[in-house]
Amino acid sequence: MDRVCVNGAEADRADLRLLARSTYAHFSSMQARGRAVRGLDLHLERLDDGTRELFGTGLDADRVVSCLRHALRASPDAVTVRVTVFSRQQDAALRGEEVEPDIAVATSAPLAAQVSPVRLRTVAYERDLPHVKHAGTFGLSLHHRRAVLAGYDDALFTDRNGLISEASISNIGFFDGERVVWPEAAVLPGVTMRLLQRGLAAEGVPSVRRPIRLRDLAAHPSGPRVPAAFLTNSISPAVPVAAIDGTALALDPGATDLFVRCYEANPWQTV
Repeated sequence: MDRVCVNGAEADRADLRLLARSTYAHFSSMQARGRAVRGLDLHLERLDDGTRELFGTGLDADRVVSCLRHALRASPDAVTVRVTVFSRQQDAALRGEEVEPDIAVATSAPLAAQVSPVRLRTVAYERDLPHVKHAGTFGLSLHHRRAVLAGYDDALFTDRNGLISEASISNIGFFDGERVVWPEAAVLPGVTMRLLQRGLAAEGVPSVRRPIRLRDLAAHPSGPRVPAAFLTNSISPAVPVAAIDGTALALDPGATDLFVRCYEANPWQTV
């Protein structure tokens, strides 16, 4: 059922070859149900911001929606969608020439949210242009693979100052029973993270950003309990984290239920 459209038309072989080679690009991934997407407004905002950063021009939201509609019209009700912004004139774009970006929409089988707790291995790593969801994902995949080979489920990145930032394809949040703390570091502002923040605010649960280091997670007999932690991405709104390196974290099913409820409070937006 995999399908790729470019600029509102079925991709031909030349388009597919170009997409396979295109490294100067950015994208946004989402789950669509009944031709609707949670956080569509935030995906459109991300795609526009990324296009301005990489190509020096904005991306018209109506054009993106038109491409999405074309792709979803012939797709099942439940699909995974990836919108990639690239250029058929990549050489010209890299020379700094003004080009109109191209839009590829790929649809594939839907993905179910993960609910099983995960174990993370920390690694010092910083992405290029971390606030943009760009196509340069080699480092993410490499460190994810190395973590899995070492017996973990994913990698958790720390920056040059020892600050926790994000996992390979997820934001990480911590919960102390009263508030959600997001790392104050250079990270991709995930759409699901932002939807969670909307839902948490509506529930009266504070969200704050603070610098977090590994030593902040250690349990102290006279100090606060080890916080609960969770990963969030476009597939899974709240994946419990059982441990980071050798530090076991609290597993709080009630908190996970809260996060899922806050995420699902965001309405589906029709494409």
